[in-house]
Amino acid sequence: MTKKIFRSILIVAGAVLVASIGIILGVTYSYFTDIQKDQLTEQLDIAAVAVEKDGLDYLEGIASENYRITWIEADGDVIYDTLLGTDIDENHSDREEVIEALAYGSGESIRYSSTILEKTIYSAVLLSDGTVLRISVEQATVGSMLLGMLQPILVVVVVALILSGILAYWISRKIVKPLNALDLNHPLENDTYKEISPLLHRINTQQREVKAAEQSRVEFTANVTHELKTPLQGIIGSAELMEQNMVSEDDKPRFLGYIKSEASRMVTMIDDIIDLSKLDEGRELEFEEVDLYKIMLEAAENLKPVADSKNVSITTSGSSAVMNGSYQLLYEIIYNLCDNSIKYNNEGGKVEMSVKKTDKSIVLCVKDNGIGIPVNHQEHIFERFYRVDKSHSRESGGTGLGLSIVKHAVEAHNGKIELRSEAGSGTETTITFPV
Repeated sequence: MTKKIFRSILIVAGAVLVASIGIILGVTYSYFTDIQKDQLTEQLDIAAVAVEKDGLDYLEGIASENYRITWIEADGDVIYDTLLGTDIDENHSDREEVIEALAYGSGESIRYSSTILEKTIYSAVLLSDGTVLRISVEQATVGSMLLGMLQPILVVVVVALILSGILAYWISRKIVKPLNALDLNHPLENDTYKEISPLLHRINTQQREVKAAEQSRVEFTANVTHELKTPLQGIIGSAELMEQNMVSEDDKPRFLGYIKSEASRMVTMIDDIIDLSKLDEGRELEFEEVDLYKIMLEAAENLKPVADSKNVSITTSGSSAVMNGSYQLLYEIIYNLCDNSIKYNNEGGKVEMSVKKTDKSIVLCVKDNGIGIPVNHQEHIFERFYRVDKSHSRESGGTGLGLSIVKHAVEAHNGKIELRSEAGSGTETTITFPV
């Protein structure tokens, strides 16, 4: 960055220097050209009065090396030239300044030499007898002046660039010094340019998010380890007892059933962990037009055997509600909510699910008359592995991840969850998806 700032300052300084020299040369040259034109006009006026009075005698007496005066007939033939005398066989009727003088009383023109390093300024005036008096002077062009001043200009440029380089080096280091001294471990404690304050706030926010994510990862890993270790220990213990023939024939079905149920719960937990990992990775989801009402009917049908085993009824209501979303995630939302309503319900309880579509939103509601959720637990139930009643969860085969999946899936669809519940009075979960 120091090199970029140094180069930028040096380039700007060089460009300003060259532009300044060019402007100064141009303005100076224009100024002195205007002065020379005015002087030429004054000399011509004086010469015109003298020629009107003394004629050729006046011109023959002029011996100027700076100015050249030419007396021209109305037809363009040269009467006399202070440089060549009278022995001239030329016609100037086609010269611009002569044409203008004959037409308007006076005229001017500029003609460059073949090398374009010199030019001649002409000024002409019409005399009372119809003849034209012309005066001219040679002048160096800007290019010629630049070549003449090349050495001092180069000296100025070199000195200016050296000074600019020293200044650019000092300024670039001074600019970068506070940036090099930034303490990115404590971004908000830096006293530096206010322009980078938003960047420092963003770094601080990202650091907090990274720390939170790392803490969440550590906790998640610990929870997964614990949740998988517990059933594995039970499975290993039961298997060892059976291997050592310490289980009677009558108890073997119970032990095998325990091993099967714990293994099934582990498989379910692993599936839930995989689903959560996919959501955490923020993978781009494949959205399509899906009917939330049909998804609800499918989930209800798949959960009916589980509900019948607990003598819990499932009712559905609503109408077609087409939205843009992920079929799999929307199914997971409804399935997990309905599954929880069945698991944590009473014998003979009921679960009511409905889907309603309005102009601005689609509302999914899952309501039960089960055991409910105490108020002090409601803000935590969407956290991973959080359980209100751990013993009940294990008995019902819960993993503690279902509602966390629901939360992440709803967020992936820009939805909003609202929970209403009281201990012993059931739970109502409302999810609103924007259309």
